[in-house]
Amino acid sequence: MTENGHGGPLAGVKILEFTEIIAAPFGGMMLGDMGADIIKVEPPTGDPWRGFQPLGLREGRGYISHNRNKRGITLDLTKPEAQQIAREIAATVDVVIINYRPDVAAKLGVDYGTLSRENPRLIYCDNTAFGRKGPYAHRPGYDLVAQALTGLMTVEGRREESGVPLLNALPSADLSTGIAIAWGICAALYSREKTGRGQAISTSLMASAMLIQNTRLMNIAAVDTELRANAMAKINELRHSGSTYKEQLDVINGVRAAVGNIYYRCYQTLDGFLAVAALVGPLQRKLLDATGLQDWRVGRKPADIDYTDPAVQQHCKDLIAESEALFRTKTCAEWLTILDAGGVPAGQIQFTEEVPDDPQAIENGYLVDLDHPLMGPVQMAGPMIQMSETPLSVQGPSPTLGQHTDDVLRELGYDDGRIDALREAGVLGKVQLGE
Repeated sequence: MTENGHGGPLAGVKILEFTEIIAAPFGGMMLGDMGADIIKVEPPTGDPWRGFQPLGLREGRGYISHNRNKRGITLDLTKPEAQQIAREIAATVDVVIINYRPDVAAKLGVDYGTLSRENPRLIYCDNTAFGRKGPYAHRPGYDLVAQALTGLMTVEGRREESGVPLLNALPSADLSTGIAIAWGICAALYSREKTGRGQAISTSLMASAMLIQNTRLMNIAAVDTELRANAMAKINELRHSGSTYKEQLDVINGVRAAVGNIYYRCYQTLDGFLAVAALVGPLQRKLLDATGLQDWRVGRKPADIDYTDPAVQQHCKDLIAESEALFRTKTCAEWLTILDAGGVPAGQIQFTEEVPDDPQAIENGYLVDLDHPLMGPVQMAGPMIQMSETPLSVQGPSPTLGQHTDDVLRELGYDDGRIDALREAGVLGKVQLGE
């Protein structure tokens, strides 16, 4: 319950997770922020993500960051008794979220067909790397592979010192898929209220990585087809000649280059770096007014500007040099005062480690404080939305490995003797820290 006595918008919804790593746990975590009661099943060895940036005691920074709000149980699903327990829990819940490898759910008896026979109102969200059809359907995959396959990795163009491609710093395919999972489940719950029927939801890292690149991925036949074909012909020539990644990026970047861009970029100041985002014409005029810079291109149609003209190219070079020199004459605070007064969107570049002290984050409650049973006080980003009548709130920290196993089994009607026997048989794993 939240401070004003209301539950979240999903209060009363029960969710069973068979999830690991990032995408599906992140989606479940957000549903927990909305008030859902979530039971997460882990093998006795734990979600592999507990080993990412390990903190000891089978806890990891990655796991803690994506699994708050959940009750954790351990089941060895290779054992028939554990599969039976999983099906018993699934018969009582509204939603199942799963992101095992493509062939695993059916082998363990937790696939949609099996579970929906006992629970026809079940909403079952199945996340895979590439989707259930097609030549890649059988493959396991992670954010890195989705970034590579969809071109997402090339958008930032990061490279190792050796020149080979480097994945983007944030797992954007995973995180966007987590949002898709939460979004799809909310929609399916609404549909069930109208129809009384559950359904299966399919999400994939590949689909998410494509959608968040929609503008770049889109092909407008009249203007893009020939341009893209020419660029790819050059890329293929370079690939077959053993060219560097940078040489290939230069071809793509040349297709999409923003010539003479002083409006939507970052600048160095006297004491740091500043991002300026004058994306549209009216804001570009405001930036010119605030800085005193001159650019005759603003207000003209792009089609009326010949960027092959040497005079235009020189103007762009001069303008970039002038703007960069100008921003280095004042501090970030001084520029923000000027740009704020002029109505120009801007912000100082901060490291993530500085954000918890940012007054905007504090004032809006964008951070939450939790008490982890093993790690102690933990501060993390809170829910990304709020609602006036059913406010979101964090229900608790991530569970320790197997922390709630006995509680969940007792809710199913298992007595302590039976629980002890299952644990002795290895079905549940051992008693875990944090119980």
